[in-house]
Amino acid sequence: MKSIRLYLLLMLLATLALVMFISLLKGYQLSHDKAQRLFDERLQATAELIASANTAVTPTKPHENQPAEYLFFQIWDKNYQLITRSKHAPENALSPFEQGFYDVNFERYRWHNYVLFDDSLARWIIVGERSDVRSVMAENIVLAAVLPSVIGIGISALLIWWFVGSGLQPLKQLSRQLTNKQADDLAPVKLEKLPVELEQLVSIINKLFWRLDQAFQREQRFAADAAHELRTPISALQVHLHNLALTADSHQEDWQLMQQSVTRMGHMVNQILMLYRTAPEQIVAKAEKIDLFKLARQVIANDFQQFDSRQQQVELIGQTAFIEGQRFAIETLLQNLLANASKYTPVSGQINVDIHPVANGTLMIVEDSGPGIPPEQYARVFDRFYRFQNPQPATEMAGCGLGLAIVKHIVDLHRADIKLGKSERLSGLQVTIHFPLALSS
Repeated sequence: MKSIRLYLLLMLLATLALVMFISLLKGYQLSHDKAQRLFDERLQATAELIASANTAVTPTKPHENQPAEYLFFQIWDKNYQLITRSKHAPENALSPFEQGFYDVNFERYRWHNYVLFDDSLARWIIVGERSDVRSVMAENIVLAAVLPSVIGIGISALLIWWFVGSGLQPLKQLSRQLTNKQADDLAPVKLEKLPVELEQLVSIINKLFWRLDQAFQREQRFAADAAHELRTPISALQVHLHNLALTADSHQEDWQLMQQSVTRMGHMVNQILMLYRTAPEQIVAKAEKIDLFKLARQVIANDFQQFDSRQQQVELIGQTAFIEGQRFAIETLLQNLLANASKYTPVSGQINVDIHPVANGTLMIVEDSGPGIPPEQYARVFDRFYRFQNPQPATEMAGCGLGLAIVKHIVDLHRADIKLGKSERLSGLQVTIHFPLALSS
């Protein structure tokens, strides 16, 4: 059911049409029978009028002033001799000489006759009219009464459409309010003159908004608490490990594993907090026009130490290209893509970032000279906490399996497309992201 208004209109019209059809059919039959009785009464009155007006005692010529071809009359004496007749009537009797109504065939038509015996003049009077003409006149009378009812159905359809539309206005107002709500707007829905039928629905929606608001507030409080309660002890632990490294043998395997675990813990906390900060309501509320090429240059410059420590070459290719999005989210996307490329690219490897506008948006390609990812794992690497096992473990850095999951999350929030493949230039992984056109471009 696509439209309540259309459904109600069709159901009401179907019911109205069915009831009217049955009533009109019955009314047609009754009216048709009544019209036929009226015509019989008229025919009988015509015979009586002829009987009272005619005084001829000898046969006469046929009357020339016959009103119509579908009417006739004959006058016979008591000896069954024709006294007079209408122009189109034959000289033989068209009905038996017995008072009453008869149906006969004459001149290729069916005729309905009435026979009257005049006691005062001892004469038989036969009058008749064509049955088809009687039926047409009866139908015209009935249809003249039925036609307004048929037209009334069309008028009823317009009135029902308007009344149903008026009755659904509160539902349309509710729909508009929900459509115009922003992603972070969880205020209760308020409607004036709310119908009883919608009170429960609006109450349920408002309760749902209240629960969502409480859940978001708890999430925000948790993120704030996590940022403070987790980052602070991890930073302190890293400081203590650094101080202990000055007096202890930092080359021991257990010591190195402990340092890697602390580094991994800090990285996981930062990634989880980044994942929260790229929530849908944040993207919608803080969207802006961004020069993706300029932002990529800034991210590469800020993370240059990471590439320099591994003697990796990073090349930015392309030109100015604008996208519509949330700056922090896009910056996080670039950082994760570059960090992932650096992590799996060997020492002295190459990383290329290509950004250029296309006809239907902006294209960004990040490729590296690492081992790449097998095609059968392209879908899996976007799952949270899934880590691709690098065939070169000596080049691995700390990770938690959230980097590409965050990238995919941000790509989806910006209605962009991401595709993984093998780099033809560097033989490693190639990540291609297509951003749609900026609305303000």
